[in-house]
Amino acid sequence: MDKIRNFCIIAHIDHGKSTISDRMLEITNTVEDRKMKAQLLDRMDIEQERGITIKLQPVTMEYKGYTLNLIDTPGHVDFTYEVSRSLAACEAAILLVDATQGIQAQTLANLYLAMDQNLTIIPVANKIDLPASNKEKTKREIMELLGCNEDEIYYASGKTGEGVPEILDAIIKKVPEPKGNPDAPLRSLIFDSNYDEYKGVVAYIRVIDGELNKKDKIRLLATMAESEALDVGIFKPDYLSTGKLKTGEIGYVVTGFKNVTECGVGDTLTINKKGLEIKSLKGYSEVKPMVYAGIFPKEGNEFENLRDAIDKLKLNDSALVYEAEHSDALGFGFRCGFLGILHLEIFQERLKREFNIELIVTVPSVSYRVYQKNGKKLIVRTPQQFPKRELIEYSEEPWVSLDIITPSNFVGAIMGLAQDKRGIYKNIEYIDETRAIIHYEIPMSAILTDFYDKIKSATQGYASINYEFLSYKKADVVKMDILVAEEPVESLSVITYADDIQKRGKEIVNILKDSLPRQMFVIKLQASVGGKIVAGDRLSAMRKDVTAKLYGGDVSRKRKLLQKQKAGKKKMMASGKGSVDIPSDTFIKLLKK
Repeated sequence: MDKIRNFCIIAHIDHGKSTISDRMLEITNTVEDRKMKAQLLDRMDIEQERGITIKLQPVTMEYKGYTLNLIDTPGHVDFTYEVSRSLAACEAAILLVDATQGIQAQTLANLYLAMDQNLTIIPVANKIDLPASNKEKTKREIMELLGCNEDEIYYASGKTGEGVPEILDAIIKKVPEPKGNPDAPLRSLIFDSNYDEYKGVVAYIRVIDGELNKKDKIRLLATMAESEALDVGIFKPDYLSTGKLKTGEIGYVVTGFKNVTECGVGDTLTINKKGLEIKSLKGYSEVKPMVYAGIFPKEGNEFENLRDAIDKLKLNDSALVYEAEHSDALGFGFRCGFLGILHLEIFQERLKREFNIELIVTVPSVSYRVYQKNGKKLIVRTPQQFPKRELIEYSEEPWVSLDIITPSNFVGAIMGLAQDKRGIYKNIEYIDETRAIIHYEIPMSAILTDFYDKIKSATQGYASINYEFLSYKKADVVKMDILVAEEPVESLSVITYADDIQKRGKEIVNILKDSLPRQMFVIKLQASVGGKIVAGDRLSAMRKDVTAKLYGGDVSRKRKLLQKQKAGKKKMMASGKGSVDIPSDTFIKLLKK
């Protein structure tokens, strides 16, 4: 055990976690040169394409006679749950700070998570090879943040590999060895899991006490599910079977479970022996979804496939919360809870790519508490559940505490933006003479969609944000229905502020006007609240040239054909054949708005 070091890398998004990991894999010869590629630990296509880490990824390296277990973590605020689970499996965290940008919002958030777990922090200033890097400024910020000495900070370049061997030496020297009792019965923490088409459920574990061998009978303490360890091994970063995991090690176990619900993240995996009383390990706090959206298959007969796909994704994405739901307009589907819009976007993309399922996604909303006049309290997660206005005593919505780190010259622009979104200013702290942290309290619904993009635009891309759930506060909100061709479209309904209905209605109607395909008849687009139309527009008809085949002759022949066409369009509208199919990219455009 004194030769094992478990650590993870934490940082703000895009500060070079995956690149530093690549250099560590090269220096320790964990991956052959011919197999080496950029962002090697980002295993999903979507991670490679977007250049972001979505899933935590463990890997075992051998260096100077020591076993180093690294967990690479995401940086985006929507994937904080991945970070907190990684930290629970480690003794230390490398805090990476981009020397060109300094301390950012997620740097702070992830550092506080690591401090809560009492981990050893090793600060590293990364990207020192760039001309824009400012070592002195970054050093001052880190020293002020951590209260550490100058000689405790390491400087590195993930791109060139400069300084990375020194970091590996520091890990050996400074990271405490894992604690645990090798002679006690097995206790191991499941910090992640995966569904493999051929192996079934694979659990990623950190062994706290005892050891696990291949063919051992295993049991999970929370679900009481029992099985056999079909294979046991470490990550290199692919599965490498070793047949045994000892105290303090990080690895995987092929559980033999076929049902994905049996193997939950945060559960304690132990050996199944009669009469053995084993105390559960402290698991993870329950994740609180921030955003809810309805996920429905485009084809009704795909419901079972969608259920299986979400079950498998849930195993790999423990921040996902879902329950079955029925909608009159869209049929059977699921109401899913996410940590943010990016989380929803990635989830949708993975369902499409990995399981080939076409989806309809409803406009996302937060969960409201509605107190009715008859004394009943409702938790409302969809506009369809929202009661009529006359039945409501009052409603409450979730608020978050928001931290924005920005260059000082953009403070005014940010304050204006936050005020527009109903934010309440708390205070401002200056990191140094050029950068500030502004603290706000703001409704969750206000930062749901385009707030981050607007902050980036207002600050030329320099600001960063982080938010945490605060509490529920009173809100005057109403349900707005959207009518297309005078038919309400359930999946487009939204919950909005009572004093904002005209503006919001006009916004949605304009997006529909721009994105709906034109039909052979005029389409009315309307937004209504409580039966009263608050915004409206028309999508003009596509005109087919029915007189094209005519040449010469009397003008009355043309007129006759045009009259016939006009009558046909009227008939279409009257008979209800004028229904409009709404393309799924329209929902995406509304999400972005």
